Amino acid sequence: MLKRTVFLLQGTKDVNEELAKQFENQTDFEVVGMTTDGISAISAVADKKPGILLTDLVVSGYDGLSVVRKVKEMKLGTKVVVLTAFCSDDILSKAVGAGADYFLAKPIEFSALKERLNEILEDKADVQTSNSSKNFHQVSLEEKISKIFINVGIPPHIKGYSFLREGVKMAVDDPEIINNITKKLYPSIGEKYNTTASKVERAIRHAIEVAWNRGRIDSINNILGVRAYIGAEKPTNGEFIALVADKMLLEKDVR
Repeated sequence: MLKRTVFLLQGTKDVNEELAKQFENQTDFEVVGMTTDGISAISAVADKKPGILLTDLVVSGYDGLSVVRKVKEMKLGTKVVVLTAFCSDDILSKAVGAGADYFLAKPIEFSALKERLNEILEDKADVQTSNSSKNFHQVSLEEKISKIFINVGIPPHIKGYSFLREGVKMAVDDPEIINNITKKLYPSIGEKYNTTASKVERAIRHAIEVAWNRGRIDSINNILGVRAYIGAEKPTNGEFIALVADKMLLEKDVR
């Protein structure tokens, strides 16, 4: 099997090496180089002509947007995928304007990353380069949920972050599951992450508490589109999952 080639340009050596390690276990992808420097990345991409350039926006040398622009100007056929934690609408619009083929928000599970890369290389993704974000790809559900969590102050490194994201995805797929959160939602998440339902419940509760303790209530209300919470009032796990899932469903209906 002919492997698909990837060049890594991330902000730190550790992130590059972690991604490279995960790609090593794949039979259909090969990392042909990595760097944290935008200038050397442009030179390496011109030489190696990888199928994918996976770039962050905050790198040394040239910034990520300049790298996107310069690689696209070379017309090598390399797909440029922005993988970053900076995922505001303004940043998305700038990435589109620079010529990015796809935009992914950190953190992202490697299985989802690989799936997106395969779609891009096979031209199955709804990917368009435009000066308007309206013509950009449909941002994945996982990316949208991650963006909300980051904006409301739920840090990606805590276990409750991943558990919450999984819970919202489940509630979007099956809204009725929110009425069976203890017997179905928690155990399902626990099974996926090889832990117990009670630990899932506690981790999710802790993640929500972290957001509230950071005083992000106004951000939460703005993002959800309603003034759902006032002062120290805090939602239950089920209420928070349901609110975020409802927002995702409403956005889907609007489209």
